[in-house]
Parts: sequence; C-alpha cells; structure tokens
Amino acid sequence: MRTRGWNGDIPRDEEEARARILEAGKRCVERFGPSRTRLADVAAELRVTRQTVYHYFPSVNDMLAAVAEAGAGEFLDRMARELSHVTTPAQAVTETVLYCLRTLPDEPSLGLLLRVGDGELFTRGATSSRAIALGAGMLGRFPIDWAAAGLRTEDLAGLAELVIRLLLSFLQYPTDPPRPDEELREYLRRWVVPAVAAQPSPR
Repeated sequence: MRTRGWNGDIPRDEEEARARILEAGKRCVERFGPSRTRLADVAAELRVTRQTVYHYFPSVNDMLAAVAEAGAGEFLDRMARELSHVTTPAQAVTETVLYCLRTLPDEPSLGLLLRVGDGELFTRGATSSRAIALGAGMLGRFPIDWAAAGLRTEDLAGLAELVIRLLLSFLQYPTDPPRPDEELREYLRRWVVPAVAAQPSPR
C-alpha cells in the first residue's frame, strides 16, 4: 500500500485505501460528471500521487465501473423497499423500468452502469455478465414465486438482460414529449410483458 499523502490520515490496509479511493471517485463524479473525471482528480482529492491511484485502478474506466458497483447495493435496497408491492413478473418488469428511468438521472455513480453514448465501456458494459448478474440479483429481491411463473433462478439473467436493454433503449431514444408514467406502464404491459410469459430455456 502506498503511504504518501492521504491528507495526513494513512489507510490501515489495502481494503481501506481502495474504499477511500472509491469514495473520492464518487465525489469527483458528482462534481465534474463522469466524462470529465480523471484519475488525477481523484489523486488530488486524496492528496496522493497518481501512481497511488493507478495501483488500485489501472484506468479511469476501471475506477468508474467500481464506483458504479459500489453504489448498487444501496440503490437496490432502496428500490426493494419502494417496490415492495411488486408480486408478479409482469410488475417486476414494468415497475423496474419505470423506477430506474425516474431515479437513475439522480444517481450519478450507479447511472454509470447504464450510460449511453459515452464510449464502449458503458454501452457494452451495461450488458456485460457483471451488469446482468446485478440485474438478476435485483429481480431476485422481489417477493415473487418465480417457479410458479415458469421461470427458474437461472432464467432471471435472461429477464435482467431484457430489462437492461429496455432501459438503454428508453434512455438513448426518449419519447418527445416524455410519456407520463401510466402511459409508459400501459405500453410496457401491452408490448413487453408478453415476453415475460415466454417458455424458459430447456433444462
């Protein structure tokens, strides 16, 4: 672990150092925006050398992805509380899309997972196995009997990919004027929900 800087408060170990870099990264994203955040900004925030930050994150994209993941748990907990009324796969799809469309613009760190038009990291990364696993975990938090709905635990990854691709589409190509929530909810129910009832893949 590098020991220079740190505003005079040296981390106890590698884990704490990494956590503090992520916190500084989050502050920089909120202050400058993701496209203007540099590892040099994070180093300046902590008063360490750039080499210290590079020791934990080889590139700014690696750091931004880690910042996004660090904010995921808190976001998912909050979403699970606010969508506790969701009890069917159809509701899970419609309400997850609506909730994320409403809240992601105010979630600078987590919104990095679904950024569009900002380089391959975010367009490809949003449908990476890591992001899909996160989405499957999100769906798994709902009090839904997935087996009764014909979906196995492993099928949640496919459903999560569908939800993520829907979000990317709505974020990149929003309607003008924006649809009210109920209108968008009805659109999803009519055109997207039938896909949820598709047969799971063969065992």
